[in-house]
Amino acid sequence: MSAVLVAARGWLGTPYVHQASCRGAGCDCLGLVRGVWREVLGQEPELAPPYTPDWSEASGQERLWQAALRHLQPKVLGDAAIGDVILFRMRDGGVAKHLGFQAETGQEARFIHAYSGHGVVESPLTPPWARRIVARFAFPERM
Repeated sequence: MSAVLVAARGWLGTPYVHQASCRGAGCDCLGLVRGVWREVLGQEPELAPPYTPDWSEASGQERLWQAALRHLQPKVLGDAAIGDVILFRMRDGGVAKHLGFQAETGQEARFIHAYSGHGVVESPLTPPWARRIVARFAFPERM
């Protein structure tokens, strides 16, 4: 099993807390990815700047996508693998502002994400979620 997936599953049940990244205490979707990075690869490559729940919607800048491109390995959308980081656009015309980890592929596809009001959960990657995926990334090899 992917070390990334094992680490991500260790965060299940963590409460949702905006801008946090502490397993068991609280995190948001970016905090989940940051925490898994620390567990799998070590020190984070850059500090996340303060951000609001609406991310960069007002400016229209794809800040989360740009950060993912700086530190993760882009993949073809259809090349799903367990442990991939998936980036979602929550509404048409909006910026991509939600992240999760691919937990299962195929007909029983699932993903792990920190979701407001739910905390870190493993959810079915249903068509409404799947159609929102705009990018897919792999964690880099150990640094």
